[in-house]
Amino acid sequence: MASDEANKRPPVLQRGVTCWRIEQARRVALLVDGAAYFHAMKLAMEKAHRSILVLGWDFDPRVCLEPDDGDVPGETFHGLMQRLLARRASLLVHILIWDMSWPFAIQRRVGPRQAQQWMSGDRLHYQLDSNHPVGAAHHQKILVVDDSIAFCGGSDFTRNRWDTPAHLPHDGRRRTRDGAIYGPRHDVVMAVDGAAAQALGSLVRERWLRATEVQIQPPGGHSNGWPRDLEPDAEDVSVGIARTEPALLQRPEVREAEALHLHAIAAAKRWIYIENQYFTSPVIGAALAKRLEVPDGPEIIVICPLHSGGITDRLAMDHARNDLIYRLHKADRHGRFRAFAPLAEEDVAITVHSKVVIVDDWLLRVGSANMNNRSLGLDTECDLAIEAGSGSGPLKTAVFRFLLRLLAEHLNSSADLVEQRIYSRGSVLAGIDELNSTRGRRLHELLADAPDLLDRFFGATHLFDPLGVADNWRPWRRIGGSA
Repeated sequence: MASDEANKRPPVLQRGVTCWRIEQARRVALLVDGAAYFHAMKLAMEKAHRSILVLGWDFDPRVCLEPDDGDVPGETFHGLMQRLLARRASLLVHILIWDMSWPFAIQRRVGPRQAQQWMSGDRLHYQLDSNHPVGAAHHQKILVVDDSIAFCGGSDFTRNRWDTPAHLPHDGRRRTRDGAIYGPRHDVVMAVDGAAAQALGSLVRERWLRATEVQIQPPGGHSNGWPRDLEPDAEDVSVGIARTEPALLQRPEVREAEALHLHAIAAAKRWIYIENQYFTSPVIGAALAKRLEVPDGPEIIVICPLHSGGITDRLAMDHARNDLIYRLHKADRHGRFRAFAPLAEEDVAITVHSKVVIVDDWLLRVGSANMNNRSLGLDTECDLAIEAGSGSGPLKTAVFRFLLRLLAEHLNSSADLVEQRIYSRGSVLAGIDELNSTRGRRLHELLADAPDLLDRFFGATHLFDPLGVADNWRPWRRIGGSA
């Protein structure tokens, strides 16, 4: 679906505006779902010589990295760290996790604080990060090995993260510590090497310094942490690193993640494909509505979970999402907007935890930032983006192939068949409609039902979802900000 239209498009990745840094990666790989990520990051850490750096929102050292449905349990994250440290005397491990607020912590038998009893040692440094405004969270999810390979995306090392693209409704390998089977889960992580990995190492070390007032030295030397069996999706790519950081003391806020969204939406020509856990942002909603109103604007496809997990999230996020989807359908004068929730067999909902944006065959973004207010202004976030240049080329092909790969997973089809349908109909939405099923594994459409009282209330106030420090704990400041 490449087009010469892209030749006229100015770059969206702009240092200091839509991203922090733009660095080169010799290889980029896209890891879909927890099984692929846990396997790749375990192989990368096996090759660590000097440094393993971890940033996370949640953390459970007992998480099984490659579960087995037989009698022998797989290796845990804690077990892997102990084995690697015993094997290599030069290795240092630094793990920095959000000092989780009590509403989240009470839902976990083992949260970041309890994890401290396992994660300690002379060369294993585990710290909690509370260096943020009251009510904010540290939400970045980054793993860096020897500054030679880095992973950034939506997945932590914690409970309920492992799954395969099959998303079987009752997979015996998806078990909690109590033995209960948890539901299917979809996530995406990007792996990069080269200067892009070094930049993410610098980001982690800066966070560590702010949290602990201790400086971690770069690992130095040369190593290759890229797993032998990890096939890159693209090579020799410029990678933009976009952050969200709240204002704190003398440190100004950073809203690169928001700026990148808005610039990409404005530049889209044919389609905007979104996977996100929380789709509620009025700022992003307004930008999408503007594109829907013009006759020749892009198709907009949103993939999000059928329902959020916790009670608070269902109140704060699902109702605001319902209101936003309704408003976007009202703005959709030309039939180019659809929202879906993926279902597994037996109508079991798949938790969408990924944060992905694909614009045409030209821009791909993967990271930790949700499309809600707090991810754009109050919490710390980190996304990676790659942008194809003008004309055709292997990077444009890689971006388009990844779109096909995601749609094939959701539609229980093949990438080749999805591509055929999109080409034959000249439309991503029409291709989805031709392949989508009415039963079994499918994309369930989220219809534009008129919002109820709770939808309108949370859509107007965005309670529990501040835009930033200025309106934190002041929801009345957010009234009237819907799309």
